[in-house]
Amino acid sequence: MEKAYRDYFHRQIQLWGEEVQERLRHKRVLIVGCGGLGSTLAMALGGSGIGAIDLVDFDEVSLHNIHRQIVFTLEDEGRNKAVVTAELIVRKNPFVTVRAFERDFESFAAETEESYDLILDATDNLPVREKIDAWARERGTPWIYASVEEFNGQVCFFDRADFGVFAVSDHRPGGIAAPIVMQIGSFQANLALRYLAGLPVKKDLLHYFYYDDEGELIVQKFAMPV
Repeated sequence: MEKAYRDYFHRQIQLWGEEVQERLRHKRVLIVGCGGLGSTLAMALGGSGIGAIDLVDFDEVSLHNIHRQIVFTLEDEGRNKAVVTAELIVRKNPFVTVRAFERDFESFAAETEESYDLILDATDNLPVREKIDAWARERGTPWIYASVEEFNGQVCFFDRADFGVFAVSDHRPGGIAAPIVMQIGSFQANLALRYLAGLPVKKDLLHYFYYDDEGELIVQKFAMPV
């Protein structure tokens, strides 16, 4: 392990040693969606030593995105989200390979022959997640689902569980507070990083985050049917 790499990841190497850090260097992940959740995932995993990250998003940065999608600035308005995100990751971490795909997930899935260690859902609608689930199952690849709305969020590491438990509709999220997006994305990134590093991860368990009437953060956990 070269000195520059050791210096860059010094604090993580202190945490789990060079062998685990080197393991991350040979992992490839796919992030589907580069909005609020995808921004957080890209920042967290892009700076953690994952060797290769592919980003998929057909959308362009709009003014109403910027307050909660942390990789974008006003100067990025009108540019493709995956491209902007990839540029930032590379500027932040010289040891990662990042590719941006300017297309929707369905067309990406139909064309790619790439294999991944993990797929990360950062979309904003259930029909696309249903397609991610089917594609992941076909390939035998685990994936992590996440969603946010208002002050609430949920995350699940799908391994054997059936995504069909969700009532798939074209429901789009309502208003969203920026911090909960980053909080849910960070939790999702932590699950991903632990899994890729070979650390224990609780799979097929839905974590539901919400604030009760007194403003206390509650995390409920539900075992998903397999």
